[in-house]
Amino acid sequence: MIEYIKGELADAAPAMVVIEAAGVGYALNVSLNTYSAVQGKKEAKLFVYESIREDAHELFGFATKKERDLFRLLISVKGVGANTARMILSAMSPAELCNHISTGNEKLIKTIKGIGGKTAQLIIVELRDKIVTLGIQDEIPAGGTMSAPVNNAVKDEAVSALTMLGFAPAPTQKAVIQILQDNPNAAVEEVVKMALKMIK
Repeated sequence: MIEYIKGELADAAPAMVVIEAAGVGYALNVSLNTYSAVQGKKEAKLFVYESIREDAHELFGFATKKERDLFRLLISVKGVGANTARMILSAMSPAELCNHISTGNEKLIKTIKGIGGKTAQLIIVELRDKIVTLGIQDEIPAGGTMSAPVNNAVKDEAVSALTMLGFAPAPTQKAVIQILQDNPNAAVEEVVKMALKMIK
């Protein structure tokens, strides 16, 4: 079992990063929160969750143990798979999610793609006590994001990340362009976060 991977940050995109350790490049699926934490760094240390199925062996990376703990709790809920859990952690910070769970804010949780009313209720009912027990509720939101100029690079990277998360390219591009028009200084991860709340 892999606890964490530490090494050179060979590549970083909003949905996946590659860390080279001892000559091996490890591709790790990440949330936007983790991407924000490692962006611009030469080296990174990510805590790992291994997802092993008959048809796939995937690694998920997290900037903090608490985010990984929250991910593990989310996938313990019926109807929430690894990619859906990553989607949830990309749409909001661990602190925001814990706040919505502890206050029973079903409405905001079900705005995330792939989360219906029933699943949102299950997340709240099953995890409300657990996040307090594990101390995840004290998680501090990720720090400020880097601003980026409005250009095609930002638009293309945001559209690419959303496409990797399973959204159709056409409505995704439309949403991203609208967001950049309204928020000209938004960084890629901010654009993706806003798009996750817009695209259905």
